[in-house]
Amino acid sequence: MGEVRRPGPRERFKEASGTHREKFYRQMRLIRDFEERLLALFEDGVLTGTTHACIGQEADAVGVINHLRAGDVVFSNHRCHGHFLVYGDRPDLLAAEIMGRATGLVGGRGGSQHICYENFFSNGIQGGIVPVSVGMAMAEEFHDTGAIICVFLGDGTLGEGVVYEALNMASLWSAPVLFVVEDNRWAQSTPVEKELAGDMVARAKSFAISAGEIESTDVEAIYPHFETLVEQVRSTRRPHLEVIHTYRLCHHSKSDDMRPREEVEARKEGDPLPLLRGRLEPSTAEKIDEEVAERLEKTFGWALEQPVPDPETLIEPLKERSPEGLR
Repeated sequence: MGEVRRPGPRERFKEASGTHREKFYRQMRLIRDFEERLLALFEDGVLTGTTHACIGQEADAVGVINHLRAGDVVFSNHRCHGHFLVYGDRPDLLAAEIMGRATGLVGGRGGSQHICYENFFSNGIQGGIVPVSVGMAMAEEFHDTGAIICVFLGDGTLGEGVVYEALNMASLWSAPVLFVVEDNRWAQSTPVEKELAGDMVARAKSFAISAGEIESTDVEAIYPHFETLVEQVRSTRRPHLEVIHTYRLCHHSKSDDMRPREEVEARKEGDPLPLLRGRLEPSTAEKIDEEVAERLEKTFGWALEQPVPDPETLIEPLKERSPEGLR
């Protein structure tokens, strides 16, 4: 079959603003500052609902998604901001969505967890994205697009039965899916050793799926590690599961944190931002910090001025849309 043209991200994954190191730091700084502003807005009562930040895990999104091509599909979960900002680079549309504004990614209907943009999709249902990602992979195979699917899930999601049904199907049907397990050691307030039996990697291998792991919060270790894995899935058209042993430095959602304070403090030594910032020229890092801060000032200022949806339209299905935002 001939290639079917699908909307996909621009060739931004292959473009670099300066060196890779500068690009990666800019992306991680954008994620960190965006989420810290979000949390501050919640504390000030500007935002309602909930939100799950990925502070401390920024290197995962940057190290994996920068290997993808136009047309590839990304599935994320309730902790999706970092994945989306690397994929789409649209903090304006994400901010408007979280604020429930009509000009947001999905018209203010999805909030922090349920968003879609081009070939990026997220869902707050634990494990719910995993079988959908396998189905999407088979659709891409049917249309012979050559695309692969990258799906992010957490260690807590490995307690969901539907994940193993999806792994079984992915292996049987030879689905080109890269399963990325972000093991941040805690499922909300439960440590991983009390919520997960056995070995994460062995679980995938029991379905004849190749699998591996890396323990790092360093983007310059994660990025080269995933280069071969992404190309492996693309060339073999077979699934692969890779575990990133990382750590979430912020609370689970807004303010709830049952972890020992001394554990969190010790883990700050592996904070991916200062780790990479220390390898940049101080003037370069300061310039990036200033540019990101200026961008986000405009982003949140614009989002706050956007209209809320007309209640009469909320029950109507969303038509295909391409929000303009600040561009």
